[in-house]
Amino acid sequence: MSQPVPLPRPATLPIRQHTRLGVLAVWAAAALPMAALAWLVAPAIVAPSATDTDWFQTLALGMTVGLVWQGILVAGLVYAEQRSLHWAVVTDALWLHAPTTSDGRRSKRLWWLLVPLGLGFAAEAALPGPPFPAARDLGTFLGSDTGRAFWEGNWPWFGILVVMVVFNTVLGEELLFRGWLLPRMQGAFGRADWVVNGVLFATYHLHMPWAIPWALLDTFWLSWPSRRFRSAWFGIAVHSMQSVFVLVLALLVVLGVG
Repeated sequence: MSQPVPLPRPATLPIRQHTRLGVLAVWAAAALPMAALAWLVAPAIVAPSATDTDWFQTLALGMTVGLVWQGILVAGLVYAEQRSLHWAVVTDALWLHAPTTSDGRRSKRLWWLLVPLGLGFAAEAALPGPPFPAARDLGTFLGSDTGRAFWEGNWPWFGILVVMVVFNTVLGEELLFRGWLLPRMQGAFGRADWVVNGVLFATYHLHMPWAIPWALLDTFWLSWPSRRFRSAWFGIAVHSMQSVFVLVLALLVVLGVG
């Protein structure tokens, strides 16, 4: 009986380096819709007498739409460059592979770096920051009496939260900044590409500008390891630690045990 012939692996086209204008255009395509949803669309929808719960629902839905858009944007950019969305092509185009050493070898030992990187990322929560409107912050709302009453037993909204955080740290922000932009910035910014990437990621947070000072520190936990070891999984994994914490906290409240 003849064995099936494996299909050939599609070839990945060379990664094109962006100009500085091209990098800024992609940044704007992610940052400006999020800012518009937060500061223009949401206030236009929410009534002047809106409660904190009304604000949260409107903002959360808007941010989810903006993050899903980023995932669609990445898919469109990959297809425009590679003419394929085959998984093997996508993994190469977005650096979705194991970290590599300076001599090009892939090493599982490098994953241990996630421990100090994750600790550094988590330590940001203890740093003082500028004041911000409590109604616009997920963590503050979740910890309030109003937020707990809204979340308890609210499985539909927990599902929306899952979609939001998945696109936040896996399919949206990280895939765009560390998967798409970072591999294509060296031609325009040289060895400083990871620094510029971190600054762009911080200033992308126009929808929540109080987070920009903390987000600048993310350059060291997200951009540097992703660039140094040519793997977007570093940024995705470290950033997702925050998402896992938020989801667990929300799940406990939904279950009524938090």
